Order: sequence, then C-alpha cells, then structure tokens
Amino acid sequence: MNGLNISIPKAGEKSPLEEILKWVGDDLKKVDLEFRRNLISNVPIISAIGEHLLLSGGKRLRPILLLLSARACGYRGEAHISMASLIEFIHTATLLHDDVVDRAELRRGMESANAKWGNEACVLVGDFLFTKCFSLLVENGDKKVLQAISRATTLMAEGELEELIKTNDLTITEENYFSIIKRKTAALFSAATQVGAILGEASEEQERALLDFGMDIGIAFQLIDDSLDYTSREEEFGKKIGIDLQDGKITLPLIFTLRQCNEEESALIRGAVFTDP
Repeated sequence: MNGLNISIPKAGEKSPLEEILKWVGDDLKKVDLEFRRNLISNVPIISAIGEHLLLSGGKRLRPILLLLSARACGYRGEAHISMASLIEFIHTATLLHDDVVDRAELRRGMESANAKWGNEACVLVGDFLFTKCFSLLVENGDKKVLQAISRATTLMAEGELEELIKTNDLTITEENYFSIIKRKTAALFSAATQVGAILGEASEEQERALLDFGMDIGIAFQLIDDSLDYTSREEEFGKKIGIDLQDGKITLPLIFTLRQCNEEESALIRGAVFTDP
C-alpha cells in the first residue's frame, strides 16, 4: 500500500461532487422530497428513523449516478426522480441492517439509528424500506427496472453473507474479496446506472457500458472505504476507525499486508484478529 494517499475533503474545501451537483442538484432535491413522501406511515418510528438518516448527510452517490445516467441517455421525463428515490430506499435499508450487524454506534459522525432506537426497530424499519421499495416498483410497472433492482438486492444479500462466512478467515484471497465487494456494494451502484440507461431507452451496448461503469465506481468506492478504515481519523471518516480489523473483516489492505509479512509479523496480526475487543 506504499504511496497510497487517500483523503476526504475537510470543512470548507470544495468537493468534486459540487461540479456534478450543478447538473443534477435540482433533481436531487426532488429525490429527497420523494424519499420523505414514501416514508409516510401510520407508524411514526418509520419516518423518524428515515429522517434521521437523511439528516445525517451522505453524498447520495447512487441516486446521482441514476440521474446522470438517465440524462446521458436522453431521458427527459420525471420517473428518474422516483427511481432514484427507490435506489436510496434500498441503500438506506442496507445501512440500517449493516449497523445492526456491525454493532455500530456512529453513522456519518452522528449517533447511529440502532444506537438511538435499538436493533429490533432498525431491522424492522429496514425491512419496511425493502418491501415499500418493491411495492412501488410493481406500481411503476417497468419489468426491466424491477429485474435490475431485484437482482442487485439479491447480490447484496449474498455478498453480505459471504463476508460474514469469511469473518476471521486470514486465508481469504484477493479473488474472494472482490467477489464480496462486487455483490455487497458495487451491485447497487451498477443497478443505479443500469436503471438510468433503461429509462433513457439506451441501446443494449450503452446499457451494458453503463452497468459496467456503475460496477467499477462501486468497487472503487469500497476500496477507498476499506482503506480509510486504516488510514483516516474518526472525525473525518464519520465512524470509528479500525472496526473492520476488530470485527474480523479481512479487507484488501490487510490481505496485501499479510503478503508482505514474515512469520512473526503474521502472528502479531493473527493475535489482533482473533483477540476479542
């Protein structure tokens, strides 16, 4: 990992996203409004937890990719707003479930929803978001969109389960690692760009290219996230540092490190992985 220099913008610094938001900023505001509208329920805790996650920030990368992809393919309707909102519904549901699995206390620098409302409520609200999303997709009636998003959610669940199975497994290979992150993270990025292409009635070749582009963006996102767990600071990262190692998640930085270790160094790392916090 020599020479790796990953940083995230500090307060007051311009982000590359600001240039992108010139193109989709207005649509993104509509996406947030649609998200809130779809959260409306007779059960108040659903809206409360959803609003908590919205207020905690986040870059809305997946909705942005869908909006940009649709626009790039010539789409000029309004369905991209609701589809981008549903992509964010899926992402939000996975955040709720992930924080329960990871026993997280922070999310984007704020108290995590499970720390505030408890694991049971967050699992159930995550379930609500998944089911609400697919209910709205059925109402939309576009079979290709439904297939793209349902395939992504299936892959995400498989990736999360494979990661769980590989916990504390120091024999995990680079191939295993990429298999996990392609499914648990990159699949939803890929679905976002693919749905944008579908809405824009792109050619099969264009749709494939955008699907692959989304996959590559998702892989890059997870690579950076996993690296920041070792190199960043809590106030920048928005969550505790070193949690992957503490939880026995063997990510690429550790895989690369183990390759370079002698026997004594490898034993030290094994002790860190297999020692209860």
